Amino acid sequence: MFEQVFKNIDDVLWKEAGCTTELDYTEQTSWLLFLKYLDGLDQDRADEAALEKKKYSHILDEDYRWRNWAAPKSPGGKLDHHKAMVGDDLRDFVDKKLFPYLQSFKGRAADRKTIEYKIGEIFGELKNKIQSGYNLREIIDQVDQLRFRSQAEKHELSALYEEKIRNMGNAGRNGGEYYTPRPLIRAMIKVADPRIGETIYDGACGSAGFLCEAFDYIRTQNPKRTTKQERILQEDTFYGKEKKSLAYVMAIMNMILHGIDAPNVIHTNTLAENLEDIQEKDRYNIVLANPPFGGKERAEIQQNFPIRTGETAYLFLQHFIKIMKAGGRGAIVIKNTFLSNSDNASIALRKDLLESCNLHTILDCPGGTFLGAGVKTVVLFFEKGAPTRKIWYYQLDPGRNMGKTNPLNDSDLAEFITLQKKKVDSPKSWSVHAKDINVKTFDLSVKNPNREEEVTHRSPVDILTEIITLDRESAEVIKKIKALL
Repeated sequence: MFEQVFKNIDDVLWKEAGCTTELDYTEQTSWLLFLKYLDGLDQDRADEAALEKKKYSHILDEDYRWRNWAAPKSPGGKLDHHKAMVGDDLRDFVDKKLFPYLQSFKGRAADRKTIEYKIGEIFGELKNKIQSGYNLREIIDQVDQLRFRSQAEKHELSALYEEKIRNMGNAGRNGGEYYTPRPLIRAMIKVADPRIGETIYDGACGSAGFLCEAFDYIRTQNPKRTTKQERILQEDTFYGKEKKSLAYVMAIMNMILHGIDAPNVIHTNTLAENLEDIQEKDRYNIVLANPPFGGKERAEIQQNFPIRTGETAYLFLQHFIKIMKAGGRGAIVIKNTFLSNSDNASIALRKDLLESCNLHTILDCPGGTFLGAGVKTVVLFFEKGAPTRKIWYYQLDPGRNMGKTNPLNDSDLAEFITLQKKKVDSPKSWSVHAKDINVKTFDLSVKNPNREEEVTHRSPVDILTEIITLDRESAEVIKKIKALL
């Protein structure tokens, strides 16, 4: 049912002049979906309080609750057309009353760690782009059909929302910054193996895929959680930062839809922070990230880092190393050219990584892992606090060309996860000792010693044809040279 509703909403948004891309569709669906979800969450809390005979204060004032402005019902449970706003009345209510009211929450919330504060942050970044009140009514009626009170319903909704984010990420505009293949994220998390009580951080969180998947992983690993453990997961485990407004909003909504009521995600430029200002209280146990690469940061931003470079991903890697606790674990996606680039910044950063961290695993990802990305990537797995002694490499080869119709899946990474535990050598994996790494270049290139280079044997006819062609070309060159003498 959810999938059809999402399609119906997109069909209506297609008619809106202000909504022209998949990014707009996702953004506008998001704020309506969020308010519908919020209404259900608020009602669940009110019901629980009533059962326990406790006083409950609703999150939203009565006039601004979904059930009252968006979908007022008749005694029979159907939409009350006498009370339901439509056309200009509906649009004006949303633009002039609802959004200003929700935006005011940021200033009124008692604590940043509350859902009220997050509501204010979300709607401070959003704008209603649905200017036809009739289209808005159609979309509201579609959203109101959705039910996500049970865990199964919430899981289906979060999965479809992830699908919308993936489509948004592949729409072409800064797409790689929004979406990392979830099978790759899950593999990275399984290797990092986060546990209750550890803090998990992504300083370039995009739509918060790493944080959401880590939350799901920990819950699956700990099905019998205590109330205290649940509170720790909700409030003191997952932390993120995101620079771009739309990605920031997607991150908060994605986490809330996954079950984290008040996400610790900050809207900021992570790289604007000076590394020297990071103190022990600011550090985290685990860093999981796919920082944007290929960007160029301004000179004043580069001043915040000991190794100065315009390459965004290299600045993020320095930030991640610095912000990890001693003994902390990192899993970071980066361009594979980082392993062998000969510029001073690349060499210095590889040296720092090898000397300050135990870079124990490098996962080499094939082309097509990231849809639409024109570069190959690797994943660096490391622990902070001890120098690298031995690096285990794994060359991922799904045995097919990957793309939109053949994306990466969990089974592609199953062998990697199994072999990585004991760092077993295989046709796809091998180890390199730190003492064998060139101390001038610190080159970490992926060169599989267990795989023979494929030799293509050409037919005698092809060889003779090439010789004749080359002879003719040589004769032409000699003829032109003679003409010049």
